Amino acid sequence: MSKSTNILQESVAVILAAGMGTRMRSSKPKAMHPLAGKPMLRYLLDNVEKIFDKVVVVIGPEMDEVAALAAPHQVVVQKDRLGTAHAAMQAEPYFGKGTVTILYADNPLVSQKTLRNILECQQQHGVDMVLMAMECVDPKSYGRVIEKNGWVRRIVETADATEKEKKNHLCNAGVLCAKVKSFKYWLHQIENKNSKREYYLVDAVAVAVQEGRRIKALRASEDELSGINSKSELAIAEHIVQKKLRKKAMDNGVTMIAPETVFLSADTVLDEDVIIYPHVVIGPNVHVHSGVEIRSFSHLEGCEVKKGAIIGPYARLRPAAVIGQDAHVGNFVELKATILGEGAKVNHLTYLGDTEVGRKTNIGAGTITCNYDGVHKHKTIIGEEAFIGSDTILVAPVEIGNKSLIAAGSVITEDVPENTLAFGRARQVNKNKTAK
Repeated sequence: MSKSTNILQESVAVILAAGMGTRMRSSKPKAMHPLAGKPMLRYLLDNVEKIFDKVVVVIGPEMDEVAALAAPHQVVVQKDRLGTAHAAMQAEPYFGKGTVTILYADNPLVSQKTLRNILECQQQHGVDMVLMAMECVDPKSYGRVIEKNGWVRRIVETADATEKEKKNHLCNAGVLCAKVKSFKYWLHQIENKNSKREYYLVDAVAVAVQEGRRIKALRASEDELSGINSKSELAIAEHIVQKKLRKKAMDNGVTMIAPETVFLSADTVLDEDVIIYPHVVIGPNVHVHSGVEIRSFSHLEGCEVKKGAIIGPYARLRPAAVIGQDAHVGNFVELKATILGEGAKVNHLTYLGDTEVGRKTNIGAGTITCNYDGVHKHKTIIGEEAFIGSDTILVAPVEIGNKSLIAAGSVITEDVPENTLAFGRARQVNKNKTAK
């Protein structure tokens, strides 16, 4: 039995990901452009893997990055880009004997529910092919799906549509599903009699209709099915993804003062009772625990913030930063590869890199750890309940003991023992300005 409930036949998903993204005006393959920090192809794979028995990804030549992302699934290369039908034919040896569904890497937001509906619709009595369609507010250049008595009769491209047909906003989303035996036959009947001399998968619909086969248009939302072929369409999709991520977070108990100004990543983990103020950006690989406040204009990536901590405003947490319970990271503070202990405070104008800070230690304004000597990175270790005065420079590698105090304006180049007052600055000298 297939993964999808009530589907008896083996189900194979073929994802066409050979597009170079010419209209994206980018050297990056279209499938690798990110939404909320995750490549488009990965979105589709995450859902397809849960529904289909087998996944095949068709890529172009020299797309090693796409192939790596598609692993461990079967990958085939379309050496000559001769259209979408030609791309689908490259995967033909892996269609199996059940049903095959053709999907597109630039339609990354198709949900698991819709994928399951496709397979279940194809199993209905009398349905020979399922075509995904969407009601578009603005159809733009999408082909119009023309139906009669509940069955698809043809797809009309915008350039060829009559005024009456243009008023029909049911548009072709390109996704097809059929039994393998029939689909193989239709695929080989497609011709390339067009200006680009390419083989278009959409022509399989016309071939099937000519045979008298029944094609069902399965509807889903435009948000799910819209293609992404340009940077402006990528931005629209990003907006859709962000709305979903924010809603999911708020449904799970996160407070967002102005959600439309908060940007999350696909893998962001926010526990309940987190409060996020306006204009916060959270990059990949971030976990924020319960009771944390993230104040305005803060940027987090690759970090963990533990229960009850306060971040910002205007704070930056970079990869490998771990903020302890009830710790404070204030305005214009940047932490990289730094562990901040429970209840520690770094409230103003500070950079800490490759640093460990003990519990309840206070770092004064303007403190800097000099962790890079031009060749290697070095570590600074600051003990518990220490006090680092304002404008201190700690030249790594260096260790400050528990309960030690560093005088403001010091440059510390040697270790400081526990419970010690350290000065690392020139002695002040006052001279009379009028003295000769």
